[in-house]
Amino acid sequence: MQTRNLWYRVKGFYSVKKLGYLLDMKNIKDAQYRMKILHFFDSYGLDATKEAFGVSRRTLFRGKALLKKKGNHTTNLMPKSCSPKNKRISQVPDIVTKEIRRLREAYPNLGKAKVHVLLQEWCKANNLKCPAESTIGRIIAKAKDKMRLVPYRIDSKGRVKKPKKRDFKNRKPKGLTAKPMNLWATDTIERVCEGMRRYIITFFDPTARIGFAVGLPSKATKWTSKALEALLQGLHANELESDDSQRTICFLSDNGSEFCKEFDALLQTHNLTHYWTYPRSPKMNAHCERFNRTIQEQFIDWNEDLLFTDLELFNEKLSDWLIQYNTIIPHHSLGLKPPVRWLMENYPECQRLWTNTTSF
Repeated sequence: MQTRNLWYRVKGFYSVKKLGYLLDMKNIKDAQYRMKILHFFDSYGLDATKEAFGVSRRTLFRGKALLKKKGNHTTNLMPKSCSPKNKRISQVPDIVTKEIRRLREAYPNLGKAKVHVLLQEWCKANNLKCPAESTIGRIIAKAKDKMRLVPYRIDSKGRVKKPKKRDFKNRKPKGLTAKPMNLWATDTIERVCEGMRRYIITFFDPTARIGFAVGLPSKATKWTSKALEALLQGLHANELESDDSQRTICFLSDNGSEFCKEFDALLQTHNLTHYWTYPRSPKMNAHCERFNRTIQEQFIDWNEDLLFTDLELFNEKLSDWLIQYNTIIPHHSLGLKPPVRWLMENYPECQRLWTNTTSF
């Protein structure tokens, strides 16, 4: 299928595109390899070159002629586009294309396989050759609107809603690693009791295994951003704004609404990076998910009544448990040492405030 670039009508675009093609590292390596073959040919002759590189006599002399004509430079041997000069033109009549569009409008967004079945009967009745299923797919793809119908939706004020554009997020890179206290994975835990909902937002450092958590009355971003602000205060976020070397701190979260708007805006205010996991991929945030299980089994299950009756007292007890988790409880992943002790032994330069839970 032929495709066009977004700027194909801009004057001079293809000239710039050719320059970019010349700078392609893969093409340069191919040209250097071809130049190496020609140098070998000049030194050892035709038979040795054919045996060593498996190239034909015609190819060798064609490369020599090209260098003689355009100059003895490596870029002249770069591979050119293999697309045919004369491309085939579709032989499908316009009346068939219009019938395909009609079927896609009568049965919105019908697939090419189903369109092919319905089109066969129509073509037979009109003594026309029915295009193949793959040809129908190319006809649909070449159309400017892709022959796709999007229903109009009306909001509460009677205005037509525009189709929602895809939101491109900064996804978690493969093999993401960071120094202690520089990467924080975050997630939320939901508890329901008699129709009431309470949430616990958790932050976890996958390197040092340090955890932080706060009980919230709602997962609205005004509450999650306050929890984030409390964590940033412990990380000296105000000092980080003026220190470019410390701006490597980043946060990892799923695509929940509690990590958008005010939460994400606060990270942008402090020039901190926000990574998002892919949808339905909890394994990308596995460390925080495991911390959620620990905090539920060791604390939340034993103090769930306070979460719904006295949230402030719940957070006070949660703060005491977090101190014990970070300073006393040993971790298998740290050689049966508590996180703070392991951190001070391996990274003595990390002199920071430890987790403190603020009541809201």
